[in-house]
Amino acid sequence: MRRLFRILRNIVIGFIVLVLLLSGFLKYVHYPNILATIKLGLAPASKTPDLMPAHMVNPATKPIILPSGKEEMPSQVMWQGGLVPWQKFLDDSYTNAFLVIRNGVITYQYYKPGVTAQTRLPSYSVAKTMTSIVIGQLIDQGLIKESDKFVDFFPQWKTGTAFDQVTIQSLLDMESGIGVKDNYPSGISGWGVAIAQMYATTDMNWFVGNNRKMLEAPDTKPDYRSVNTQLLGLIIKKVTGERVSDYFSKHVWQPIGAQYPATWNVDHVGGMEKTFCCFNATAVDYAKVGLAIINGGYSGANKIISSAWLKRMETPAVTLDGKYKYGAQVWHPYPGISTADGLHGQYIFVNPTTRTVIVKLSDVPTTLDLTDPTEAVMYKVSQLKQ
Repeated sequence: MRRLFRILRNIVIGFIVLVLLLSGFLKYVHYPNILATIKLGLAPASKTPDLMPAHMVNPATKPIILPSGKEEMPSQVMWQGGLVPWQKFLDDSYTNAFLVIRNGVITYQYYKPGVTAQTRLPSYSVAKTMTSIVIGQLIDQGLIKESDKFVDFFPQWKTGTAFDQVTIQSLLDMESGIGVKDNYPSGISGWGVAIAQMYATTDMNWFVGNNRKMLEAPDTKPDYRSVNTQLLGLIIKKVTGERVSDYFSKHVWQPIGAQYPATWNVDHVGGMEKTFCCFNATAVDYAKVGLAIINGGYSGANKIISSAWLKRMETPAVTLDGKYKYGAQVWHPYPGISTADGLHGQYIFVNPTTRTVIVKLSDVPTTLDLTDPTEAVMYKVSQLKQ
């Protein structure tokens, strides 16, 4: 019995020591506490916004209410190598919400059981396009130029290396060369990689200060890296003197006629928005961003995106992974098509030719890659005749 007691005592002591060591390490690398980190790592995509602090993004006092119509989706679609029923496509692509808006009218809307039109859902990298819209506004105002270097705004982060040559243009078009790759982890064991650190960090300034190494010289190798958008967010905050969420609310979210409050997750309470990932809103309000793109940058009488910046957003600047067109934080999977894409299957899909916007918000696990076939379905839907 005494031997068993000693074994149990040693196990308990060992566990306590392990917890203390892990807690110390997480604090050193500016992660949330152990329990919060585990919850964040295991939560489905749609639940993560509630696990991090956030700033509120206020909606319009007089929101635009989109009219509703009725449209039947195809009985079957080509997906995952074969024809499948429409509902199976929605279910098997982990769809939380799917909206089709044609000529400003919601012609189709689907919400998974438990999700409603008022449910706020994460966008992940769709937030990059939101960030681009703000950058465009600041350029239009003459407050920044694409040729400006990041360290022009943050001289304290100069390194004497190629990092000091990274420009706003380099960041917009994923050409910075900064060595934080988007190799997303698929489990707790991967949470030590840099992209996971940036996602979970409780101190974005600390993260940036410790992640300025370069993999390539700027403008030599396009490669999708979320750190680029985070640096754009830091520039927005520095230039405007405001929280990104507050500026965005006044200059984008309210002018587009957003009906519901959105949130933007931050590193800590009162801290820095994670502009590369963590904007959260309702499906119908995401659609209004797509409508502004279709309507020449306008939402009603409000000019959200200038003609010059809209052209910049709609024009591919680089090719990523040898086949994907990209520019100014916007994807172009097909000629003339613009999409804001996010991890786990989040989309604002814009087809100006048919004046169609599709919003798809999903819970696709990190281990699955459904991007291409999902976009193919949306492209077909956007071409349907009414």
